[in-house]
Amino acid sequence: MIELDGVVQEYPKPGGGILRVVDGIDLSLDKPGITMLLGPSGCGKSTILRMMGGVRPLNVVTPTQGEVRIDGERCDGPHDDAVMVFQRYANRPDLSVRENVAFPFRLGLWRSKVPASEQKERVDRILEQVGLADKAELRPAQLSGGQNQRVALARALVLQPRILLMDEPFGALDAQTREEMQELLSDLIEANPCVVVFVTHDVTEALLLGDRVLVLSTQPATIADDFLIDEPRPRSALWQRSTEAVEMEERILKQLHASGKGQVRVSL
Repeated sequence: MIELDGVVQEYPKPGGGILRVVDGIDLSLDKPGITMLLGPSGCGKSTILRMMGGVRPLNVVTPTQGEVRIDGERCDGPHDDAVMVFQRYANRPDLSVRENVAFPFRLGLWRSKVPASEQKERVDRILEQVGLADKAELRPAQLSGGQNQRVALARALVLQPRILLMDEPFGALDAQTREEMQELLSDLIEANPCVVVFVTHDVTEALLLGDRVLVLSTQPATIADDFLIDEPRPRSALWQRSTEAVEMEERILKQLHASGKGQVRVSL
């Protein structure tokens, strides 16, 4: 379970004063599935996501008020059960695909936690699942952007995390590749169930992937809306044009337009 209890985040302004980025977020996530964190650019989505993963800026108290808890324990730093995937996939150019996916097992915690024989088994299995088994010995420079993002996803899922935090991971991809990655993510989460929190400012992406959609206001971020989507994934083009989906899209856009500023995207 991830819990945010009255979370507020403030940062000092360069010229003096305080900038409030997040304002009183209460949230509980307690079962596997994809929760979409949607809002206009710059509203505080990534700040909230990083707090969930225990990523703390230097010399800044985070959160300023309230608590982030994982399984009831206060989360004040990086957590063993939470793994993050970013838009910039950060694959090591000097390592092969296989070596990039296996890289976390070089680190002390995971090297000691997972036996060497199981490490290889996990890497082989996840490479197969992301469709890169035949490219295991290639370097990142020999891959497309979508394939590099598959490597980053595999590197996260090889740890079998209970919590997967994704910060606009498909935002830099072209429309066709983004659609392929969305389908792949659905399949991967079906095969590797965990709590996923996925940051996006794309309304269509939120409706295609989300079991639950949280809509944030503009900065300082508050939860403007929170609803569930019962339609099974993958969600067809026919469902996207259905009355249910159109009403959800209008509901999201109404909340975002009420904020009066910021940018969102609706994919076509």
